Amino acid sequence: MERADKDLAFMLQYENVAWYDQGAVRILDRRVYPRQVSFVTCRSHEEVAAAIAAMVTQSTGPYTAAAMGMALAAWECRGKSAEEQRDHLRAAAYTISHARPTTVGRMERITGGCLHWAEEALDRGESDLADGIRDYTVAVNNVRYGKVERMAGYLAEQFPAHGAVMTQCFGETIVGMMLRQCRRQGKDIRLFCPETRPFFQGARLTATVCRDMGFDVTVITDNMPAWVMRQEKVDVFTCAADAICCDGHIVNKVGTFQIAIAANYLGVPMYVSGIPDAGHPTVDTVKIELRNGAETLEAMGVKTAADGVKGYYPAFDITPPELVRGVVTDLGIYSPYDLPQYLAKADIGPYELVI
Repeated sequence: MERADKDLAFMLQYENVAWYDQGAVRILDRRVYPRQVSFVTCRSHEEVAAAIAAMVTQSTGPYTAAAMGMALAAWECRGKSAEEQRDHLRAAAYTISHARPTTVGRMERITGGCLHWAEEALDRGESDLADGIRDYTVAVNNVRYGKVERMAGYLAEQFPAHGAVMTQCFGETIVGMMLRQCRRQGKDIRLFCPETRPFFQGARLTATVCRDMGFDVTVITDNMPAWVMRQEKVDVFTCAADAICCDGHIVNKVGTFQIAIAANYLGVPMYVSGIPDAGHPTVDTVKIELRNGAETLEAMGVKTAADGVKGYYPAFDITPPELVRGVVTDLGIYSPYDLPQYLAKADIGPYELVI
């Protein structure tokens, strides 16, 4: 099969996100990339869940890791009865999907899709479930990448021919597809990437993908967006989302809300790429993950604050719909107030809430 990750940046290649093979899952360690290119090897599905919780992989990387973790779980129970395999895979699906609290709903769709495939394979009498789940993951990732590329086409149309674009955190597939579409549409854009402390996803991941794909990219610190927007005449602020509630609220990496406020004040439109989540009919259904505050007291493993100082780290924040110009989907751009119209038209597979 032709793979949709062809000619994308290194870290967007399927094998370089997370990959199952012969009783192990190998995950690119995004905590240290690109200064180091190293992989964490997990030899149990519990280790995959722990790697997800520890932020070894971020953005949509955890969703591919979750699916590959299900392949590993299938390898763990190989040779057992069909019922024992079902029980083991159901338990693994719960463990992996609950690795991080804010993304449980989307993770359940991923692990649930793998579980459904495995149960049908067991009904057919198949025995090699591990490689089958990996192949299933590649197939549905191809579908997902295709939908994201359609989104990226609509998003790139909002950029001027020689525009300036500000991003936030790391939008994974949409970043690569957005840049590929800019190339196809003849858009020569400059990008400004806030660093996204404490794991620096913007500085390390988004900026690296932009560089690898041949675009002018500048990293700024997280307290610079408003000034840079004004001074550099930024045309568009864009990000992905960890959840898009049906009432138009956007849940994304902490810091998104403040950039949205600055963009609104300066008249810079904000476009969010992603699929509205029927599992979050209103923002009240979202649980914001509070991580260990000590993570804010260091930078890339180096302590930056005095002993005895407290840290606070909500992993995400919530941007209200009045600050969002449009939600970019595979079916076009919708007002954040019209998202139920998208859900009425869309055919959403298990992987397609993540981009």
